[in-house]
Amino acid sequence: MATSRAGAGSPYGPVLTTARLVLRPFTNADLDAVHALWTDADMRRYLCDDTIVSREQSQEWLEGSTTGFAQRRFGLWGTHDAATGALIGFCGCRDWPSGEPELMYGLLRPWWGRGLATEASTAVLDYVFETLGHPVVMAATDPPNVASIRVMERLGMAFDWRGEMHGLDTVVYRLSRERWRSTHRRGAETGR
Repeated sequence: MATSRAGAGSPYGPVLTTARLVLRPFTNADLDAVHALWTDADMRRYLCDDTIVSREQSQEWLEGSTTGFAQRRFGLWGTHDAATGALIGFCGCRDWPSGEPELMYGLLRPWWGRGLATEASTAVLDYVFETLGHPVVMAATDPPNVASIRVMERLGMAFDWRGEMHGLDTVVYRLSRERWRSTHRRGAETGR
């Protein structure tokens, strides 16, 4: 399993690094890159319910992330390939309706199937649980998004409930800091 390290980073939040990735907080200067990510057909299929995201909506999401880092010390990071520096996706947290952080992630199709969503999410969860001290993190997806469900399960998240959110059938998973620590310490000790 990849280990993560939080660097000093930018005023927006820390830079998180893993064996294969560098996660940098998105800033307003990233609007063009973020808009290109979120308008990619494969990226938006589940993330945006296959709706074309406007440039204005991308700007609102960036501003929300920047505000999140300023107020709660979490937001969205750009996920970059460590070897090339290429922006390959995003990972991070936003506020769940009841106040817990909600884990979100997405990768461009050429980067699927390599364990990178799990690796990026591991770095974010380590930061949210160990640095920020949050007791619980939530995650949600559409039931047909089995790849995302597998990522949540690999992270140690447990199914919490299924129901309607924003008018859509949704599955919700949750992970406690205690479970995170027990599964991560065991994995670190065995080299997994």
